[in-house]
Amino acid sequence: MSWKQGVIVGAGLVLGACATQQVPVKQYALAGGRAEYRDYAGERANICDSEPRWLMDELSSMNGLLARFVSSTEQANTPGAAEQAQQMALLKESAGSLGKVLDVHQSNLKALQGCGFARSGAFPELGRRGLELVEMSRARLAEGNEAKKVEAAQLKWTEEAPQREQTARQTWCAKEPEVGSTDLFYARRFADGRTEWLFCDGHRVQATSASAEPTLVSPEGLSAKDRRKVKPARYLDAARGYPAEEIDKQPTEPGAPAAPAQGAATTGQ
Repeated sequence: MSWKQGVIVGAGLVLGACATQQVPVKQYALAGGRAEYRDYAGERANICDSEPRWLMDELSSMNGLLARFVSSTEQANTPGAAEQAQQMALLKESAGSLGKVLDVHQSNLKALQGCGFARSGAFPELGRRGLELVEMSRARLAEGNEAKKVEAAQLKWTEEAPQREQTARQTWCAKEPEVGSTDLFYARRFADGRTEWLFCDGHRVQATSASAEPTLVSPEGLSAKDRRKVKPARYLDAARGYPAEEIDKQPTEPGAPAAPAQGAATTGQ
Protein backbone atom coordinates (compact mmCIF):
# COMPACT_ATOMS: atom_id res chain seq x y z
CA MET A 1 0.00 0.00 0.00
CA SER A 2 1.37 3.41 -1.00
CA TRP A 3 1.51 6.25 1.43
CA LYS A 4 -1.35 7.95 -0.48
CA GLN A 5 -3.54 4.87 -0.13
CA GLY A 6 -2.66 4.70 3.55
CA VAL A 7 -3.71 8.29 4.05
CA ILE A 8 -7.01 7.70 2.25
CA VAL A 9 -7.80 4.53 4.23
CA GLY A 10 -6.78 6.18 7.48
CA ALA A 11 -8.89 9.22 6.75
CA GLY A 12 -11.86 6.97 5.98
CA LEU A 13 -11.51 5.19 9.30
CA VAL A 14 -11.27 8.48 11.15
CA LEU A 15 -14.34 9.85 9.37
CA GLY A 16 -16.25 6.64 10.12
CA ALA A 17 -15.33 6.87 13.77
CA CYS A 18 -16.29 10.53 13.86
CA ALA A 19 -19.66 9.75 12.29
CA THR A 20 -20.41 7.38 15.16
CA GLN A 21 -19.00 9.70 17.79
CA GLN A 22 -21.25 12.53 16.60
CA VAL A 23 -24.24 10.64 17.97
CA PRO A 24 -24.22 11.60 21.66
CA VAL A 25 -24.51 8.91 24.29
CA LYS A 26 -27.56 9.23 26.52
CA GLN A 27 -28.18 7.54 29.84
CA TYR A 28 -31.47 6.35 31.27
CA ALA A 29 -31.94 5.02 34.79
CA LEU A 30 -34.95 2.99 35.92
CA ALA A 31 -35.83 0.05 38.16
CA GLY A 32 -32.45 0.13 39.86
CA GLY A 33 -30.56 -0.10 36.57
CA ARG A 34 -28.95 2.21 34.08
CA ALA A 35 -28.49 1.91 30.32
CA GLU A 36 -26.67 3.87 27.64
CA TYR A 37 -28.19 4.41 24.22
CA ARG A 38 -27.94 6.65 21.16
CA ASP A 39 -30.69 8.21 19.09
CA TYR A 40 -29.28 7.48 15.64
CA ALA A 41 -32.41 8.46 13.72
CA GLY A 42 -32.80 11.64 15.75
CA GLU A 43 -29.23 12.63 14.88
CA ARG A 44 -29.70 11.56 11.24
CA ALA A 45 -26.92 9.02 11.57
CA ASN A 46 -26.66 5.54 10.06
CA ILE A 47 -26.67 2.94 12.80
CA CYS A 48 -24.89 0.53 10.43
CA ASP A 49 -21.79 2.75 10.59
CA SER A 50 -21.42 1.93 14.28
CA GLU A 51 -18.80 -0.43 15.62
CA PRO A 52 -20.80 -3.70 15.95
CA ARG A 53 -19.29 -4.61 19.30
CA TRP A 54 -20.16 -1.23 20.82
CA LEU A 55 -23.63 -1.30 19.30
CA MET A 56 -24.25 -4.76 20.72
CA ASP A 57 -23.29 -3.51 24.18
CA GLU A 58 -25.68 -0.55 23.89
CA LEU A 59 -28.63 -2.60 22.69
CA SER A 60 -27.98 -5.32 25.27
CA SER A 61 -27.83 -2.70 28.00
CA MET A 62 -31.21 -1.28 27.04
CA ASN A 63 -32.74 -4.76 26.72
CA GLY A 64 -31.54 -5.55 30.22
CA LEU A 65 -33.06 -2.37 31.61
CA LEU A 66 -36.42 -3.10 29.99
CA ALA A 67 -36.37 -6.70 31.23
CA ARG A 68 -35.86 -5.42 34.79
CA PHE A 69 -38.67 -2.91 34.34
CA VAL A 70 -41.11 -5.56 33.12
CA SER A 71 -40.25 -7.98 35.93
CA SER A 72 -40.34 -5.19 38.54
CA THR A 73 -43.89 -4.14 37.63
CA GLU A 74 -45.63 -7.47 37.01
CA GLN A 75 -47.67 -7.16 40.23
CA ALA A 76 -48.39 -3.44 40.01
CA ASN A 77 -52.06 -4.07 39.21
CA THR A 78 -52.53 -7.11 41.44
CA PRO A 79 -54.65 -6.11 44.47
CA GLY A 80 -53.18 -7.37 47.70
CA ALA A 81 -49.77 -8.20 46.24
CA ALA A 82 -46.95 -7.62 48.72
CA GLU A 83 -45.11 -5.17 46.46
CA GLN A 84 -48.07 -3.63 44.65
CA ALA A 85 -47.58 -0.12 46.04
CA GLN A 86 -43.85 -0.13 45.29
CA GLN A 87 -44.36 -1.45 41.77
CA MET A 88 -47.16 1.00 41.04
CA ALA A 89 -44.85 3.81 42.16
CA LEU A 90 -42.29 2.58 39.63
CA LEU A 91 -44.92 2.63 36.88
CA LYS A 92 -45.80 6.21 37.77
CA GLU A 93 -42.14 7.18 37.84
CA SER A 94 -41.58 5.81 34.35
CA ALA A 95 -44.77 7.20 32.80
CA GLY A 96 -43.33 10.55 31.76
CA SER A 97 -40.03 9.41 30.28
CA LEU A 98 -39.91 5.75 29.30
CA GLY A 99 -42.16 6.14 26.28
CA LYS A 100 -39.62 8.32 24.46
CA VAL A 101 -36.80 5.90 25.27
CA LEU A 102 -38.89 3.02 23.91
CA ASP A 103 -39.40 4.94 20.67
CA VAL A 104 -35.65 5.37 20.24
CA HIS A 105 -34.84 1.75 21.12
CA GLN A 106 -37.49 0.44 18.74
CA SER A 107 -36.18 2.69 15.97
CA ASN A 108 -32.63 1.45 16.55
CA LEU A 109 -33.69 -2.20 16.53
CA LYS A 110 -35.62 -1.80 13.28
CA ALA A 111 -32.76 0.11 11.64
CA LEU A 112 -30.39 -2.65 12.76
CA GLN A 113 -32.18 -5.09 10.45
CA GLY A 114 -30.73 -3.26 7.44
CA CYS A 115 -27.12 -3.66 8.56
CA GLY A 116 -24.78 -6.22 7.05
CA PHE A 117 -23.90 -7.62 10.47
CA ALA A 118 -27.55 -7.88 11.64
CA ARG A 119 -27.66 -11.65 11.03
CA SER A 120 -24.35 -12.45 12.65
CA GLY A 121 -23.46 -13.38 16.20
CA ALA A 122 -25.99 -12.44 18.86
CA PHE A 123 -27.65 -9.68 16.84
CA PRO A 124 -30.66 -11.74 15.61
CA GLU A 125 -31.69 -12.76 19.14
CA LEU A 126 -30.82 -9.30 20.46
CA GLY A 127 -33.16 -7.69 17.95
CA ARG A 128 -35.98 -10.19 18.47
CA ARG A 129 -35.85 -9.95 22.24
CA GLY A 130 -35.51 -6.17 22.14
CA LEU A 131 -38.68 -5.66 20.09
CA GLU A 132 -40.50 -8.08 22.38
CA LEU A 133 -39.42 -6.12 25.45
CA VAL A 134 -40.47 -2.84 23.83
CA GLU A 135 -44.00 -4.17 23.33
CA MET A 136 -44.14 -5.62 26.85
CA SER A 137 -42.96 -2.31 28.30
CA ARG A 138 -45.54 -0.36 26.31
CA ALA A 139 -48.26 -2.68 27.58
CA ARG A 140 -47.07 -2.17 31.14
CA LEU A 141 -47.11 1.62 30.69
CA ALA A 142 -50.67 1.36 29.35
CA GLU A 143 -51.64 -0.54 32.49
CA GLY A 144 -50.12 2.25 34.55
CA ASN A 145 -52.13 4.86 32.66
CA GLU A 146 -55.32 2.91 33.30
CA ALA A 147 -54.43 2.67 36.99
CA LYS A 148 -53.96 6.45 37.14
CA LYS A 149 -57.43 6.92 35.65
CA VAL A 150 -58.88 4.58 38.27
CA GLU A 151 -57.10 6.47 41.06
CA ALA A 152 -58.49 9.76 39.78
CA ALA A 153 -62.00 8.30 39.64
CA GLN A 154 -61.63 6.90 43.17
CA LEU A 155 -60.45 10.25 44.50
CA LYS A 156 -63.40 12.01 42.88
CA TRP A 157 -65.75 9.40 44.36
CA THR A 158 -64.28 9.92 47.83
CA GLU A 159 -64.52 13.70 47.61
CA GLU A 160 -68.15 13.61 46.47
CA ALA A 161 -69.33 10.82 48.81
CA PRO A 162 -70.28 13.13 51.73
CA GLN A 163 -72.59 15.13 49.47
CA ARG A 164 -74.24 11.97 48.14
CA GLU A 165 -74.72 10.75 51.71
CA GLN A 166 -76.25 14.07 52.75
CA THR A 167 -78.57 14.10 49.74
CA ALA A 168 -79.76 10.58 50.53
CA ARG A 169 -80.33 11.48 54.20
CA GLN A 170 -82.42 14.51 53.27
CA THR A 171 -84.40 12.42 50.79
CA TRP A 172 -85.20 9.37 52.91
CA CYS A 173 -84.91 10.28 56.60
CA ALA A 174 -87.36 12.05 58.90
CA LYS A 175 -86.17 15.25 60.55
CA GLU A 176 -86.15 13.51 63.95
CA PRO A 177 -85.68 9.78 63.26
CA GLU A 178 -86.69 7.41 66.02
CA VAL A 179 -83.97 5.21 67.47
CA GLY A 180 -84.55 1.58 66.57
CA SER A 181 -86.57 2.33 63.44
CA THR A 182 -83.91 0.69 61.20
CA ASP A 183 -84.58 3.05 58.29
CA LEU A 184 -81.56 2.46 56.03
CA PHE A 185 -80.98 5.38 53.67
CA TYR A 186 -77.53 4.90 52.12
CA ALA A 187 -74.80 2.29 51.59
CA ARG A 188 -71.33 2.49 50.11
CA ARG A 189 -68.67 -0.02 49.15
CA PHE A 190 -64.97 0.81 48.91
CA ALA A 191 -62.63 -0.63 46.32
CA ASP A 192 -61.09 -2.96 48.92
CA GLY A 193 -64.48 -4.54 49.66
CA ARG A 194 -65.29 -2.63 52.85
CA THR A 195 -69.01 -1.83 53.00
CA GLU A 196 -71.08 0.50 55.19
CA TRP A 197 -74.87 0.69 55.54
CA LEU A 198 -76.08 3.92 57.18
CA PHE A 199 -79.32 4.27 59.13
CA CYS A 200 -81.34 7.39 59.80
CA ASP A 201 -81.03 7.00 63.60
CA GLY A 202 -77.21 7.12 63.43
CA HIS A 203 -76.54 3.38 63.53
CA ARG A 204 -74.18 1.82 61.03
CA VAL A 205 -73.67 -1.74 59.84
CA GLN A 206 -70.21 -2.41 58.50
CA ALA A 207 -68.27 -5.26 56.90
CA THR A 208 -64.49 -4.96 56.83
CA SER A 209 -64.19 -6.95 53.58
CA ALA A 210 -66.35 -8.55 50.92
CA SER A 211 -66.28 -11.87 52.81
CA ALA A 212 -66.55 -10.51 56.37
CA GLU A 213 -69.68 -10.82 58.48
CA PRO A 214 -71.49 -7.47 58.94
CA THR A 215 -71.53 -5.99 62.45
CA LEU A 216 -73.62 -3.24 64.02
CA VAL A 217 -72.00 -0.04 65.29
CA SER A 218 -74.09 2.19 67.55
CA PRO A 219 -73.71 5.98 67.71
CA GLU A 220 -72.08 7.45 70.80
CA GLY A 221 -74.19 8.93 73.56
CA LEU A 222 -77.22 6.63 73.37
CA SER A 223 -79.26 6.68 76.56
CA ALA A 224 -80.15 3.47 78.34
CA LYS A 225 -83.73 3.92 77.17
CA ASP A 226 -82.66 4.22 73.52
CA ARG A 227 -80.28 1.27 73.78
CA ARG A 228 -83.19 -0.93 74.80
CA LYS A 229 -84.94 -0.01 71.54
CA VAL A 230 -82.07 -1.32 69.43
CA LYS A 231 -82.56 -4.79 67.97
CA PRO A 232 -79.26 -5.66 66.22
CA ALA A 233 -80.76 -8.44 64.10
CA ARG A 234 -83.18 -6.01 62.47
CA TYR A 235 -80.35 -3.70 61.41
CA LEU A 236 -78.36 -6.61 60.02
CA ASP A 237 -81.40 -7.88 58.12
CA ALA A 238 -81.96 -4.43 56.64
CA ALA A 239 -78.35 -4.28 55.49
CA ARG A 240 -78.54 -7.72 53.89
CA GLY A 241 -81.75 -6.76 52.13
CA TYR A 242 -80.47 -3.48 50.71
CA PRO A 243 -80.50 -3.59 46.87
CA ALA A 244 -76.99 -4.31 45.62
CA GLU A 245 -77.50 -2.06 42.60
CA GLU A 246 -78.18 0.90 44.92
CA ILE A 247 -74.89 0.61 46.82
CA ASP A 248 -72.59 3.57 46.11
CA LYS A 249 -69.49 1.76 44.82
CA GLN A 250 -66.01 3.20 44.58
CA PRO A 251 -64.77 2.69 40.99
CA THR A 252 -62.37 -0.18 40.37
CA GLU A 253 -61.90 0.36 36.64
CA PRO A 254 -61.88 3.31 34.21
CA GLY A 255 -65.25 4.35 32.87
CA ALA A 256 -67.21 2.81 35.73
CA PRO A 257 -70.83 4.00 35.94
CA ALA A 258 -71.54 7.03 38.08
CA ALA A 259 -72.51 6.39 41.69
CA PRO A 260 -76.22 6.51 42.63
CA ALA A 261 -77.15 10.08 43.43
CA GLN A 262 -79.62 9.46 46.25
CA GLY A 263 -79.45 5.81 47.28
CA ALA A 264 -82.61 4.06 48.43
CA ALA A 265 -84.42 3.46 51.67
CA THR A 266 -85.18 0.09 53.25
CA THR A 267 -86.51 -0.92 56.64
CA GLY A 268 -85.65 -4.03 58.62
CA GLN A 269 -88.51 -6.34 59.45
